[in-house]
Amino acid sequence: MSVRKSTRATTPPDNNKLKISKPKSIAAGIPAATSSMLHGLTRMGVTKTIKTLTTVNQSEGFDCPGCAWPDPEHSTMFEFCENGAKAVADESMKAKVTPEFFSKNDIQFLSEQSDFWLNKQGRISHPVILREGMNHYEPLSWDEAIGIISDNIRDSNDANKSIFYTSGRTSNEAAFMYQLFARTLGTNNMPDCSNMCHESSGQGLGETIGIGKGTVSLDDFNHSDLILVIGQNPGTNHPRMLTALRDAKRKGASIIHVNPLPETGLVRFKHPQDYMKLSFGSEQLADMHLQVKIGGDAALMHGLMKIQIELDALDHDFIKNSTKGFDSVVEAVNETKWKDIESDTGLTRFQIEKAGRIIAKSKASIACWAMGLTQHRNGVAVIQEVSNLMLMGGHIGRKGAGLCPVRGHSNVQGDRTVGIWERPSEEFLQRLDDACDITSPREHGVDVVEAISQMRKGGANLFMCMGGNFISATPDTEATAEGLRKVKLTVQVSTKLNRSHLVTGETAIILPCLGRTELDVQKDGKQFVTVENSMGIVHTSKGNLKPPSVSLKSEPWIVAAIANSSLDGGRDWMKLAENYDNIRELMSKALAGFEDYNQRVRTPNGFALPNPPRDSRSFNTPDNKAHFVAHKLPDVSIPNDRFVMMTIRSHDQYNTTIYDLHDRYRGIHGNRRIVLMNATDMIERGWKSRHIVDIISHFEGEERRSDGWRLVAYDIPRGNIATYFPEANVLVPLKSTAVKSNTPTSKWIICSLLEPGTRISEEE
Repeated sequence: MSVRKSTRATTPPDNNKLKISKPKSIAAGIPAATSSMLHGLTRMGVTKTIKTLTTVNQSEGFDCPGCAWPDPEHSTMFEFCENGAKAVADESMKAKVTPEFFSKNDIQFLSEQSDFWLNKQGRISHPVILREGMNHYEPLSWDEAIGIISDNIRDSNDANKSIFYTSGRTSNEAAFMYQLFARTLGTNNMPDCSNMCHESSGQGLGETIGIGKGTVSLDDFNHSDLILVIGQNPGTNHPRMLTALRDAKRKGASIIHVNPLPETGLVRFKHPQDYMKLSFGSEQLADMHLQVKIGGDAALMHGLMKIQIELDALDHDFIKNSTKGFDSVVEAVNETKWKDIESDTGLTRFQIEKAGRIIAKSKASIACWAMGLTQHRNGVAVIQEVSNLMLMGGHIGRKGAGLCPVRGHSNVQGDRTVGIWERPSEEFLQRLDDACDITSPREHGVDVVEAISQMRKGGANLFMCMGGNFISATPDTEATAEGLRKVKLTVQVSTKLNRSHLVTGETAIILPCLGRTELDVQKDGKQFVTVENSMGIVHTSKGNLKPPSVSLKSEPWIVAAIANSSLDGGRDWMKLAENYDNIRELMSKALAGFEDYNQRVRTPNGFALPNPPRDSRSFNTPDNKAHFVAHKLPDVSIPNDRFVMMTIRSHDQYNTTIYDLHDRYRGIHGNRRIVLMNATDMIERGWKSRHIVDIISHFEGEERRSDGWRLVAYDIPRGNIATYFPEANVLVPLKSTAVKSNTPTSKWIICSLLEPGTRISEEE
């Protein structure tokens, strides 16, 4: 029997030349427009570029896979940002990964290539299999692939030995089918990308306001006095948000940016389309930048709440009639000393009081945040501190005010809404059971971290990924790889080649699927799918491009085929996939808020799902009150010789997909193995930019090491460093997770920086 050689789980060493330039002071503008166009032309050609960029985010077009920021009212034919254009171009590129490609390149060679190189190879054209002990993927038919998967499920005799992962790219229809299949099978093992990003938001808000979503609409930005942007980089991760911030600014809103890094998108912004109107100026966005230390956000919230209490900037009627727990929060805030707030945040009392007075004057405030808050040990608690601040002023259920967790993946919120969750409520399960005539399991399934642990123990026969790049998205890369290699069968439903196709179970199958941009034709004709954006609007997405291969299948079809083959009767799954209206009809019965789904989703711009805090200032909590939740400040002290590391994205990157080797706004080009470090910290150690160091992370007596990182002097608080993911994920301990949400703490990793090849003891 053949023995498979090992493959590389982490990204290979990066020996590309590093170019450092001055960080940009203006986001977007002509460089963004030029970058978007060049990316499209080089990957798609002229015709496809024009066709895709004029139909993305249009009412009769497809939803951009680049992020979940809501669409405006389609007032222009250009409703995309730079990274959205790159996401579309990558999905529609001419290059193909064919069976011949796999016959020429074994997985060991492929694993030694960079993530940038892997992504450039193009669309996967046919189903392929990596058989046990083999080193090359081989082609197989769809029937063979479905048969192998269903045989694995049947032979395991235990539904909980199957794990079904979902990325945020998956449509509502595919996700609903996927969770219905898993629960009909008998498992809640449905980890998803939300476990690694906004799980802390869902947990925190569910306890405080009774819904794990934001409470604002896009129009609220036009009526806000103040917008707090906390732990977020809109210029790179949600560029279309900059337009909403610009418009709010023009209407008189103040903007406060809270982040360890000064992000260009919140300094000055130039809308690329303004050039068409002969408008050449740029606009300042943030009125204040509070450069908080990593982990200091909770202390900042306590400081800001102190000011509201002192100035009596409180909505007393709302607090008295609609909330509980206010006194306990006041007590906790009063007990917090200003010296501790200043120490934890790295800010002065004067700076915090200045921001606090701006908040106190606001009659309508919005708080936005992303992973800068959620990926901490106290992720749930700090989001509840933000909620406490907003509740004090009554900034919930008021026009121009509310809470706004900004989702980074295009349908991660929709996937959760339609049932992708390892811990569903009894209310959800009972309605699903009644509508679909099944008995769902009540035992909680595994989230991402728990799934990795289960695989490491040898407790998984099947690990199936509906999109995504699991090995590169997850923490503790080597531990994750160890788990994946112990699975009997790994299945990836994918559009492009990525590292998760190279770190596999004993047998691995890749099922190539249609992308958002492409025509989806089933037995009853052309189909569309639906998605939910960050603000709870459900709308259609309809591809219009010819698929790059006749062998591609849609995600709903793939789920239906596997379910039909794996389950014993009871439902005609293929009938559901023949016309997605059939799926939506079932969803209308099974999901609260989706009544008359087929009719309502066909209305222009879709429809809003129910949101009690926003719609009626009511709260679906046990006592129907919004809850203040008091917390003590987390311990953010570290040894003097160590640093706190956070992982970040570069500008030419979408999640784990690397479009190019440029971080244009930060002035870093050509190399991704970078450590952004405070210049004074570097000088004290005799280091200069481009100096090479090794990084060791520390957690509960364990150490993880990654060698060969180049330093870049940057405007970041002392004692803090920043690195790109997925390269730095190997340093994130699997067990280092947020309390309650179990989200990996990718924004709080305690590290040492060493001269190459040395050990901790040698440094000491």
